[in-house]
Amino acid sequence: MIKAVIIDDELKGATLLQHKLSAFADRLVVERIFNDPFAALQVLPSISPDIVFLDVEMPLMDGFKFLENLGNIDFEVIFVTAYNVYAIEALRADALDYLLKPVDTDELTAAIEKLSKRIEWKKQRRKQGIPMGSTCASRLALSTSEGIYFVRKDEIVKIEAMSNYSVFYFSAGNKIIVSRTLKEFEGLLDGDCFLRINRSTIVNLSCVIRYKKGEGGTLQLVDGSELEVSPTKKSLLMELLSRT
Repeated sequence: MIKAVIIDDELKGATLLQHKLSAFADRLVVERIFNDPFAALQVLPSISPDIVFLDVEMPLMDGFKFLENLGNIDFEVIFVTAYNVYAIEALRADALDYLLKPVDTDELTAAIEKLSKRIEWKKQRRKQGIPMGSTCASRLALSTSEGIYFVRKDEIVKIEAMSNYSVFYFSAGNKIIVSRTLKEFEGLLDGDCFLRINRSTIVNLSCVIRYKKGEGGTLQLVDGSELEVSPTKKSLLMELLSRT
């Protein structure tokens, strides 16, 4: 069961959100509602929530300052606000989602689905012994014909070349096609976390679950795919895998 906390200085807004979240009672429970962010600072660590629905504009301490004061967090954050001017700040705060009041039911459903996938992904990483505080855990902006997607680097499984396009495959099973070449992304990705293992593929090394020996060898990734490694990349690959 997903443990949720709502932090909103307006009782009406918090109660309304709690009511809408009751539609997901089969997998999510609201543990506490805080109308005072200062009180939440004291109690939140003992609750250990999976998700915090956090208002932005609150007296004396806004949502971003709240996260700063809290310090290191191990839960997801969905900002819920009546203002649409904080999207970039929410991105910088590494929020899972950003919902506008009054919260749209379809958008809330999409956010809960995203949350469920994120929590499952975390469980899989823990099972594999992969630390959550990876240096890959930052954002990347991917521009497409539909708009700009802001994605977490540590959720990228692999990137494959497709002519002058690059196809990003993610741990949640989705993919995004970007009109930039694979070479352009090599410099944007962390050298210790990502490696171009052949002419057409960059892999997230934390998503490797098996290496099969061979001239260059073959990598098996968490999504079940198997990829050939160029012999010229084998030595660097083994060195980097020993660090992850």
